[in-house]
Amino acid sequence: MTDAVLPPMPSDPPPPPPSEAPKKSRIIAVIIGSAAAVIAAVVVTGIVVVQAEKDDNKPAATAEKSAPKAEPAIEATEDTEPTYTDLDADSFTIDLKTKSRQCFGSAGCNLTVEPSLSLAVDSEDVDPDATYEITYEIRGDESGPVIETAELTEQTSLSYTPSSISTVSARTKVSVKITDVQKQ
Repeated sequence: MTDAVLPPMPSDPPPPPPSEAPKKSRIIAVIIGSAAAVIAAVVVTGIVVVQAEKDDNKPAATAEKSAPKAEPAIEATEDTEPTYTDLDADSFTIDLKTKSRQCFGSAGCNLTVEPSLSLAVDSEDVDPDATYEITYEIRGDESGPVIETAELTEQTSLSYTPSSISTVSARTKVSVKITDVQKQ
């Protein structure tokens, strides 16, 4: 057999593969960049705090000069739209005004009635640009309740159609009640 000669062992370990060196330098760069960002944030915060303290320590005369700047905010609130009351059935009172009446002895009567509405709230609380549909029910007609609708516009203008009803007798009481109010 032949003896094989082995080369001598190197005294230094082999160098690390080239891919590990860039990873270490990238990690170090990230750490340095992060530290620089933290330092910059601390410096900027310090400047803002110092500047705010200087503004708080201004003399009272300077504070009075800045007071007129608050006036436009007050004027802006004066320009806001007014708020109006939401009208419902309790916002009105209603009666019936008899315009004509013709009775036929024991056969009853024919009546023509109109609503007489009054506001139970201040008219300034009513939206002048809105139209309100006021539904009301007339009781006493021999056929049953009669449902009618009136329209209130411009706070005081009332539009309606007179109602013709027939009663069973001359003693029949005719009544009216508001059942609904809708804002248009």
